[in-house]
Amino acid sequence: MEFATSSDAATLASFALTSLIIELTPGPNMTYLALVSAGEGRRAGFATVAGIALGLAVLGIVAALGVTELIQASNLLYEGLRWAGVLFLLFLAYEGWRGAAEVVATDKDADRRYFMRGLVTNLLNPKAAVFYVAVLPTFIVAERPVLSQTITLTAIYVAVATVIHALIVTLAGTLEPFLNDSRRERIARRALSALLAAVAIWFALSTAR
Repeated sequence: MEFATSSDAATLASFALTSLIIELTPGPNMTYLALVSAGEGRRAGFATVAGIALGLAVLGIVAALGVTELIQASNLLYEGLRWAGVLFLLFLAYEGWRGAAEVVATDKDADRRYFMRGLVTNLLNPKAAVFYVAVLPTFIVAERPVLSQTITLTAIYVAVATVIHALIVTLAGTLEPFLNDSRRERIARRALSALLAAVAIWFALSTAR
């Protein structure tokens, strides 16, 4: 069994704390979840959380297979991923600013839409890939199988991130009744959309090599 000793348990605890600190740092996920939950409610927010969790898990598996190291090594791949992520965030900010123009047939359609947006946002997030390449390996115990440790640490990171994201949805979702007034809803939606656009710009600057 991996991580059986007290020193290994301390390593896992340190990694969990590191993950918590990273997830408490404002970023695209936090801002978009607040925008969706305050405007569309907790159901849409939790659908987005599920998509984000899957995206982070996929990146962790990809990292375990060594693909993210290839992305890190290739300027073309890295820049392509980075700018795709920035443009997608700006698209979400634009859509939030002008309001929902599309008609969603059912709640399941809405859930699927927000799930996919959470998923795509994280698959196009080079900072998450960098985390798996630069941060996670520092917690790997050299004497133990790397793949199983990477999967374990990825599960911890996804769990920590999901708890933080769920709390954001819960808190932001409490604003939905207050925002039933169309004027208040428009002001809040546009403020959060502007913040998301600012985060996209910061994201572009902070991920530049």
